[in-house]
Amino acid sequence: MDGFGADFPAGASGGKVDAGTIMEQVKVQIAVANAQELLQRMTDKCFKKCIGKPGSTLDNSEQKCIAMCMDRYMDAWNTVSRTYNSRLQRERARM
Repeated sequence: MDGFGADFPAGASGGKVDAGTIMEQVKVQIAVANAQELLQRMTDKCFKKCIGKPGSTLDNSEQKCIAMCMDRYMDAWNTVSRTYNSRLQRERARM
């Protein structure tokens, strides 16, 4: 990184950065970090569950186990995410 704020382009208003632009960029960075963490956790859990003896290739049963594990993990994550988001919306509506 070249310096603080290097990832945030200056707006046309004399070098001042728009707060809305910064918030959107932060949201994108958080979403990317969350996706990376999800992928890392899913990889770790499914590898531990499905790969008994690591080698240069995966046999058919390992491939099938990995595919099913990842599908289940993503389904569970999506269910939790939807439930959490709807709960947040209900809580915000009460305020």
